Amino acid sequence: MRKTETEGYENTCAIGKVELREALELLQSYKEAKRRTDERIWDEMQWWQKRHDIKAAASVSGVRPVSAWLFNSVCNKHADMCDNIPVAKALPREMGDEMAADMLSKILPVICERCGFEKTYSDNAWYKLRHGMSAWGVFWNSRLENGLGDIDICRMDVMDIFWDVSVADIQDSRGLFIISADTAEGVRSAYPHFKGEYRDGERGDRVEVIDWYYKRRMPDGRSLLHYAKICGDELLYSSENDPMFADRGWYEHGMYPVVLDVLFPDVSGSTGYGFLAVGRNPQGYIDELDGNILEYANTVSRARYWAKRSLGINERDFLNPDKRIIEVEGDIDDEKLRQIKVEPIDSTLTSIRTMKIDELKETTGNRDVSQGSTSGGVTAASAIVALQESGNKGSRDVIMGTYRAYVSVITLVIELIREFYDGERCFRICGDGSKANPYQYLNYTNRDLKTVTVGVGADGEALYYRPVFDIEVKAERRDPLTQSARNQLILQLYEAGMFDPENSAAASVALECMDFDGIDAARAMVRTGVQV
Repeated sequence: MRKTETEGYENTCAIGKVELREALELLQSYKEAKRRTDERIWDEMQWWQKRHDIKAAASVSGVRPVSAWLFNSVCNKHADMCDNIPVAKALPREMGDEMAADMLSKILPVICERCGFEKTYSDNAWYKLRHGMSAWGVFWNSRLENGLGDIDICRMDVMDIFWDVSVADIQDSRGLFIISADTAEGVRSAYPHFKGEYRDGERGDRVEVIDWYYKRRMPDGRSLLHYAKICGDELLYSSENDPMFADRGWYEHGMYPVVLDVLFPDVSGSTGYGFLAVGRNPQGYIDELDGNILEYANTVSRARYWAKRSLGINERDFLNPDKRIIEVEGDIDDEKLRQIKVEPIDSTLTSIRTMKIDELKETTGNRDVSQGSTSGGVTAASAIVALQESGNKGSRDVIMGTYRAYVSVITLVIELIREFYDGERCFRICGDGSKANPYQYLNYTNRDLKTVTVGVGADGEALYYRPVFDIEVKAERRDPLTQSARNQLILQLYEAGMFDPENSAAASVALECMDFDGIDAARAMVRTGVQV
């Protein structure tokens, strides 16, 4: 939110009652098109919650086990994603932008840290793995930094966002709606001209507030992003009606401030499904078989007897295991008291259960080796890592999809820096790693990112230059086994004499064909003849 939302503005009626009604009709059509996706996500939420609610999982009628094979699969994938938290680096497209790219690469991790990116990344990873898609919001929040304003990277609930789900890219949607809830008093305090008493019956005293983003094509060919806030049937604010934003849009970058990260995409459109949709039925079959096996085991483990009515035995004493002597009337033989024999459980039933568990593991890509379990006497860290990497194709694919979404997030962040970081800001960045200089302080402004005039064209019109950057994403690996394996690799190279100055020529050729973390430093040492 910007301060200008709550300030008065001249209403030029670019967005009036007719346009407002059309926007609400468009929102309703988006809701209908996305209804099945929202219903599936809501159903998965309820299923997931009830499975891990002890009271809900209890059954009065009999044994109802709830195993955690699917839960373990989701947890393992989440751990893989958190072991590979992305870090962005800006790369210049022209030589003259190298300094600006270097400055961006230094401050981008700090901006993400201030936004609580690690927690947002973790929360979105849970949502994506369970329900198949997650949403990132990248906004300019004027309330941050004591009113100075700053970039806000936040997690968004997919069920609160509505767009044209038939398009592959959300940026191609005709409009984007974000729905939130507030009290009527809260809306009125932020927008004093709000006169309605709109109530949403399902939310009690809460009212539905709609953030509407849409694009306008200008006569000169530009595409402007505009923003409006709606409550009920009232227009609270419109950037297109505001002279300050009418000709330049709400954000100068002209893109919707929402990025979608889809796991398994649907056949058409920009929605997807997750591991709950894939593994829910196999997990249900496993639980049903577990219930049957446990019920059978419960029957087998309890000794039961056939007894004649004229047995002449005290049933209470007979069933009391602490009773050492049981008095009877008459003789006891197999005709009067005989134990009920139950056949051992058929191995086919347990084999089918094992097959369903293996099916779930294979379907969700959660093999034993991916969790560190090995066979055949494999104990070396490098060998375990090699097995894990070969079995983690699915995890790498999930992570790469998130990295692609992360590139879009960082692109929006850079554009907001270009637009709003006019004043000088201070960032604490990492120093040279020594105890004497663990941190450095960097003062930064966006002057190197601004569009500048570079000359005049043949037709007399001014020529402009706008720095553009590519985004390189690397994983911030936190897996100790992976780090140990890479350390062993360096030791092996050292023992092989690769870092001996006399072998610099051969070592340079070998290192050019290799790829591992820290390889640039190793290449530099070999080129300069520095021995490790």
